[in-house]
Amino acid sequence: VQLQASGGGSVQPGGSLRLSCAASEDIFRINGMGGSMAWFRQAPGMEREFVAAVRWGSGHTFYDDSVKGRFTISRDKAKTTVYLQMDSVKPEDTAVYYCAAGPRTILSTIRLGPSYAYWGQGTLVTVSS
Repeated sequence: VQLQASGGGSVQPGGSLRLSCAASEDIFRINGMGGSMAWFRQAPGMEREFVAAVRWGSGHTFYDDSVKGRFTISRDKAKTTVYLQMDSVKPEDTAVYYCAAGPRTILSTIRLGPSYAYWGQGTLVTVSS
């Protein structure tokens, strides 16, 4: 299974950007209700951190407090694709963004990297004036 992330680039503070991540196959076809896809990010010199996640079956979403109200995660089940709409971006949003997919995730650990079996290659987002 491969995850292909795209949509990164440079944007000014206050601007918007949309990231996409497509899976090479429908990894949720057997157990769609228990799976999730998520976005993490890693800024230079920092550890990777959780950004947002979406439950594949229900569509329920989860966000880190730092992006709540500014970022929106969504999924297209037919395309096995997850999106991250980034609005009102800030310089501190600058990072490499990674998408991740977990066919079997539980709510208590949905914000943790080890919950996800598959990872994309990362796409760089730079917020600067």
